[in-house]
Order: sequence, then C-alpha cells, then structure tokens
Amino acid sequence: MTLPMETMSSGQVRLLVLTPEYTDFLWLESLLGCDRELLPDMVWCPDLIDCDDLIRNTHFDVILWDCVFHGDSEVSFLQYLNAASNDKSILALSADPSAERASELVASGAADYLCRQTLDAWSLARAVKCLWYREQLTESAHGHFGREVASGVINRDLFFDRLQQALLRAERGGHRLALLHLNLDDFRSFNESFGYQKSDLLVMKLAERLRHSLRRVDSLMRIGGDELAVIVEKVEDSLDITQIIRKVVNALGDPVTVDGQNVVVSASLGVATYPEAGDTPENLMRRANRAMFEAKRDPGTSYRFYDRQLHITAGHQLRLEADLRNALRGKELELYYQPRIDLATEEVRGVECLLRWNHPERGLVSPEEFIPVAERSGLIVPIGYWVIEQACKRLQESAELGFPGLVFAVNLSFRQFHDRKMTETIFRIIFNANIDTSLLELELTESAMMHDPEYAQRCLRELNQLGISFALDDFGTGFSSLSNLQHLPISLVKIDKSFVQELGHSADAEHIIRAIISLAHSLQISVVAEGVETEGQLEFLRQQHCDEIQGYYYAHPMPWQDLVHFLTNRGQAACLQR
Repeated sequence: MTLPMETMSSGQVRLLVLTPEYTDFLWLESLLGCDRELLPDMVWCPDLIDCDDLIRNTHFDVILWDCVFHGDSEVSFLQYLNAASNDKSILALSADPSAERASELVASGAADYLCRQTLDAWSLARAVKCLWYREQLTESAHGHFGREVASGVINRDLFFDRLQQALLRAERGGHRLALLHLNLDDFRSFNESFGYQKSDLLVMKLAERLRHSLRRVDSLMRIGGDELAVIVEKVEDSLDITQIIRKVVNALGDPVTVDGQNVVVSASLGVATYPEAGDTPENLMRRANRAMFEAKRDPGTSYRFYDRQLHITAGHQLRLEADLRNALRGKELELYYQPRIDLATEEVRGVECLLRWNHPERGLVSPEEFIPVAERSGLIVPIGYWVIEQACKRLQESAELGFPGLVFAVNLSFRQFHDRKMTETIFRIIFNANIDTSLLELELTESAMMHDPEYAQRCLRELNQLGISFALDDFGTGFSSLSNLQHLPISLVKIDKSFVQELGHSADAEHIIRAIISLAHSLQISVVAEGVETEGQLEFLRQQHCDEIQGYYYAHPMPWQDLVHFLTNRGQAACLQR
C-alpha cells in the first residue's frame, strides 16, 4: 500500500526536540528550516519532567533525541521513550561516528542515527522526512486494517503480507514476535440464533473491542468468519505475551450486546512465536492454528502455546497473578519484621517490614516468586500502600506496648513512582494513622529513580517535609549511587548482603564496605549492613564503625507477635544486665 507524495508532504511535521541546550535547538531548527517541503513545527524540551508531560499529552510525528539528554542510562531512557510515545519514530543524535553508535542505538529502539559532527541540512531533512513518511504509512496501514476489521472484510492475502513484513522487521531488529490465532467457540450456534448478518456484527464488535486493548504496534485482522489474528511485535519474553493474552481474555470476558441481547462469548487462542515456532508466515500460522485446536479442549476462553515451555511459564504467571489479586482482597498477605540492631548499644533500633503471602493451598509463597509478578502487573502499587498502612498501624501499636522510638522501614517499589498520586496517598495514610512520621522510613532502590528521576526527587522532597526519612537499599550494586546521595534526602544507606557475605573470602568486599561506610559517614548518613550471619562479619562491621546490622545472626524475619516477644525478651535481658 502506498500514499501519494502530495498527501505525505501536506501539512507540517511535528518534532519534539530533546536537547538540554537551547543553542543546539536553534541550530537544528535552522538546518530543517532550509527544506521547503518539511515546514517543521518544532518543540524544544530541555528537561525530563516536561519531556514526560509532552510525550504523553501532545502529538508528535518524530522525536529528535540528543543522546546527552537522559536520566542515568541512554538505553533505559530510549526504552522509556519508545514505551511512553507508543513507539513513535526516534531519531538519535550524538557526537560519536555512526559506525560506533548506530547499530547499538537502533537495536535498542531508535529508528535512525545521525552523527552531529557530520550533520548538515540535507542529511537531517532526509532522515526526518524518511521517518515522517514511514510514520504516515504506518498510521494509514493501521487505519486501513481497522477499517478492514470494522467492515467485516476477510483478506487473508493482506494478512499474510502484513505478517511477512513483521517477520522481516523482527529479523532485522533481533526481536521476537508472536502470532495469536483466535477462534470463537461454537460460532455456528450464533449464526443459527441471530442469522449471519448479526453474527458478523458480533465479530466486528469483538474485534473493535480487542483493537482498543492492544498496543499501537500490534496488528489485528479478521481472517475468517469466526477467526481473528493478532501480530504482536517487539516481544521480549513470554511475560510480554502474557500481558497481551490477559488483555485479550479480559476483552472477551464482558458480554457483547447484539439485537438488544447480552451475549457471552468464549474463544480459543493459539500462540506461536518467532523464531521458536518458525520463520515464515505459513509456518507460524499453521502452528498457531494447531495450538488453537489444542486450546479447544479446555472449557471457556482458553489459550495454548505451540511451545509447551512457554505455555507452562505464561500459564503459571497468569494463575499466580489471579491468585495475588485474590490474596490482596482475601487478607492472605501479612507483614513479617526483621530487627535492625544498633552496634553501639546492642538495642533494637528499628525493623524492616517484609511482605509475605500465605497461599491457601501452597502455603508461604516466596517473595522472589510473587514480587516480580506484582510489579509486572501493577499490583505492587495497591499492595505497597497496604504495606505502608499496616506498618503505620504496627508503629502506633509498638509505642502502646512500651517500645517507643522503634523505626519501621518499608520498601518502596519503582512502580510506586508511576502513580502520580503517590505523595497524596501516602500523606492520607499517615494522617489517618496519626503516627510520629520520623519513625517511618521508606527504602528505595536506584531502579525506583530511573523512570522519571526529577518526579521521584520531587516526591521524596515532599514526603521528607512531612518528616519521613529515606534509605537507599542495595547500596553499591548500582551505577549512580553517589549522584543519588547528593540529590536525594537520604539519611541512611544499606550495604547489600552480597558484599557482607563475601567478608572473609574477598578482599574486594572488605575494601568496598570500608569505602561505603567512610563515604556515608562523611555525608552525615548512617549505614546498615544487611545479611549478617556470622561472628566474623559482625566483628569486621563493628571495627569499621557500621551503625546498624540486620541479618540472621540476631533474628530472622518474624510475624508481629513473635517480634513483640523478641523485643520483650531483649528488654528484660537489658534490665538484668543493668
């Protein structure tokens, strides 16, 4: 399918220019201004906060990205740009020669790359026009496919051509791809009950609903009377496919109104992935079809992967996520508490609140298993607020039981910063709990900062003004801990247990721990060492003047009543010693 050149060249190309220097923006504007076909409408964005707002709320045809403009990582920021802009074309620009940078950045999601050292008006205009035309072709193709679905037209040739193009893109970019073959169950009975015309209307309504639940990069087509196909591009792993399946299943779950009646529809889905299931449209379609017939064996809306291992993995993730939703509603979650010991006084300085899940059938589910599921599905956000709420209740209760001054530390997921009402929600929780906010400590990792560093810093400053303190968890394992210490209201750092457990075995671990403690103390920041299990580790940390320790040497994480017993016994022992 082609577009007339006059259609493409009509109107202005809208560009978002991400560069910290206004002089660079003016330079790029003057270069593009030399081309009379483009008539560029350019918006300059010098900082990350405005960038997120502009991308999410304003339409742009092309994003022109100066590679010095990012948070902590070029690749992470590029992935964020792709996700936030719904895969708009990104033209990357840096001082490095194309031979050194182009392949890396294109593989990470950039549509094209230019070296600013050799940049001129012709090459910049050529690159922008190429991406603009491609964008318009893509939008036209999606609109065309949408009309095909909405009108009920069945065009298998067009579908196979689309699948072939998607496979070529996947091969060039080194991406995986998934094909979903969807067949409505017992469609014959719909035809008999409503007639062919209204049954077609049913399919079209379902297709329209599905189309709105898919990503812009995914393609949906009707390939038979009761069959739809979805091409899912840029797949990272089976969990990405799981997200798409979840949307499809959810879209099919609600009744469809036909002729004034609510009709409940179920469907069977077959999933085949490139390159595992084949590298041609025919092979992928045949294997997705085979998997679809396997899914027919199960009642209701169900799916099967052609690859059995992918099926097991995705199915496990979906079941675990469904169980986790029920756990949050059904009070299966609870907090365990691990004491933090002051090395100078041997007193319990505080506790870290750790989430545990008592599954009604499986018993205690490992956090390593369910926390990633919670983060990927977004459930970690309501769960995180629930944890803060429970911690506040226990904080208040601990004072009533005679343990005043006990700090309660809660882990804050990076996903929490995706919620634009985070500070408002936390404020409401602590206001309702009526606690001493100086005893609430929020632990965060560097990954929590990466999505939107400036927004995260603003949130932390606002919460810090309420009296809440912050700890940087897993310190020493990231790439920008020093810069975070300078810009964030951090009062405590936690040495990752991987360093502590190497004490006595690795001289490097000893040097790293000494350096962390020295650096933190020079910045008036306290230090907690995690994972302390032996007398030797404890003695080394004491010699280095570490402030607090946490680990099995003193106590495992424990339920609330066990913690009360532990605190009571330590208090009694201290009285006897005095």
